[in-house]
Amino acid sequence: PMILGHRNPIVTEAVVNAIRDLGTCFGLPYELEIEAAQKVVDAVPGIEMVRFTNSGSEAVGSAIRISRAVTKRRLIVRFEGHYHGWQDTVYWSNHVDPVAAGDPSKPRPIPSGPGVPIELEDTLIVLSWNDPESFIKVMAERGHEVAAVITEPAVLNTGCIMPLPGYLELLRSETKKYGALLIFDEVITGFRFSRGGAQEWFGVTPDLTTLAKGLGGGFPVAAIGGSKEVMSIIAEGRYSHSGTYNANVIQCAAVSATMDILATPGIYERQRTLGFRLADGLSKIANEVGIPVIVEGIGTAFQMWFSDKPIHNWREADKYASEEMFTRWYREMLQRGVLFHPNHLENLFVSLVHTDEDIDKTLEAAQGALSAIAKNL
Repeated sequence: PMILGHRNPIVTEAVVNAIRDLGTCFGLPYELEIEAAQKVVDAVPGIEMVRFTNSGSEAVGSAIRISRAVTKRRLIVRFEGHYHGWQDTVYWSNHVDPVAAGDPSKPRPIPSGPGVPIELEDTLIVLSWNDPESFIKVMAERGHEVAAVITEPAVLNTGCIMPLPGYLELLRSETKKYGALLIFDEVITGFRFSRGGAQEWFGVTPDLTTLAKGLGGGFPVAAIGGSKEVMSIIAEGRYSHSGTYNANVIQCAAVSATMDILATPGIYERQRTLGFRLADGLSKIANEVGIPVIVEGIGTAFQMWFSDKPIHNWREADKYASEEMFTRWYREMLQRGVLFHPNHLENLFVSLVHTDEDIDKTLEAAQGALSAIAKNL
C-alpha cells in the first residue's frame, strides 16, 4: 500500500482536514465520495462505475457475487498461485501442493487453509496460469456455466510472473465468447504498473476490477469497479452492496489525494526508469558473480528469482525457484542495511518516492551480498 512512501504528507493532511471539517462516517452520499469516485473512473480504463469498501478481500467477494448475480451462473475459474483474499469462495489453491492438486492440466481445487467448506469445491474450476490450451479446453467444455474468470493480470502473489504474450487477450476473448465476466484482481497491480493499472499497461479491459493497497496511499480502502452494464445491478437496487464503513470520509479523502498525486505528469515514467535500473543492475551483478537469476517484472514491481529456468506459473515457481538462495540473499542484504520481504514468493517494489540514491545504495549492497553468497556456493 505504501506506493507513496510512509506517512505521505499530502495524503495525511487531506485526511486530517477531512476529519476535522466533515467527520468520519455518514452512511449517505457526499461530495468527497463523488470526487474520489470520479478520479478513479477517470484513471482506470475498465471502470465506469465504482463502489468503495474496506479491504481487498471484501472487494473480491463482492466482485464474485456480482458476477454470479449478473450471469445467473455459479462456476468461478481461478488459477493456481493467485491470491484473492480470505473469503471462502476464493481461498483456494494459492501456494498449493502440486502432488495434492494433481494433473496440472486439470488441477483439483485445494483449500488454502482450515475452515473452508469443502462443499464449495464444486463451485470452482482451478487451472494453471499461462496455459492457453487448458483454458480453451475448459471453456469449450463448461464455458456456458462459468460466471467469471478471476485473475491477477500479473501474478504478484507468487513473486512476479508476467502473462505470456496474448494470454490476457485470450482470457478476454474466451470470456466474451461464452458470456462470462472477466475479473482483474488489481489489489496489488492497481496503480503500480501505471495510473490505469495493469489493464492499462497490458491493454486488456476486464468487466470488473478490484482495487486496494495503492488506492489509498497507505490508508485502508478498497474498491470494486466495472462497466455500467455490470455495475448497474447495484445502482438499480438489484444487488445490495452494504457496509457501515464503505466510502467513509477517511477513505475518500485518502483516495482523492492519492489519485491527484498519481496524476503528476512523468511520475510513473521516472519510477519505471529507476525500477528497471535496479532490476537490470541486480541481474548484471548476479551474472558477474556466477549466480543464475531471472528478474521478472516491469520496474516498479518485480522479483529476482534464484532460478536458471523461466517461471510462468505457480508450479514452475515451486519447482525451480530456490527459497534457500533467496533467504541467504535477504540476510546478506539486511546486514548491509537494505530491507525487503523475506519470502521469495513476495515482491520487490520501487515506490513513487524512491530516489536515485536509494537505487545506488541497494545496488552497492547487492554487489557485496551476492559476492558473499557466490564465495560460499
